[in-house]
Amino acid sequence: MKITYVDFLVAVKQSVNALWRVTPLILGVILLVGIMQVFLPSNVIGSLFHHSLIFDSFIGSAIGSILVGNPITSYVIGGELLIQGVSLTAVTAFIVAWVTVGIVQFPAEAVMLGRRFSILRNGLSFFFSILVAVITVLLFRFL
Repeated sequence: MKITYVDFLVAVKQSVNALWRVTPLILGVILLVGIMQVFLPSNVIGSLFHHSLIFDSFIGSAIGSILVGNPITSYVIGGELLIQGVSLTAVTAFIVAWVTVGIVQFPAEAVMLGRRFSILRNGLSFFFSILVAVITVLLFRFL
C-alpha cells in the first residue's frame, strides 16, 4: 500500500484539527497541575502521613494521583519527603501514582482516548501504585 501526497496532506490536516480541538484541555491540565503544586507544598503533604503501611500508601497514591508530574521531579520531591520524615511506603506510592495516575489530566485523556479506557487505566494505576508501594517496602525490610 502506497501513501500518496494527498493522503499525507489529509492525515496532517486531521492531526492538526485534532490537536486544535484538544489544545484548551491541554492548557487547562497544565494550569491545574501548576496550581496544585503551588497550593500543596511538600511540607503540607508530609504532615498527612502517620507511618502506617496501608494508610500511608493510600494517602501517598491519592496525593500523587492529584498532583501528577514527571519521573525526574518525583525523585527530587520523594527525596525531600524522606528527609522530612515521611515513610518510604508513602513516598513510593506517591512517586508511582505521580507518574502513572492522572486525575487532573483525566478530562483530556477521556476526550482523546475514551472515558471507559481512562477510568480503567487510572483505577488500575491507582490500585497498583498502592500494591507496588507495599511490596517495595516489605521487600526492602526483608533484604
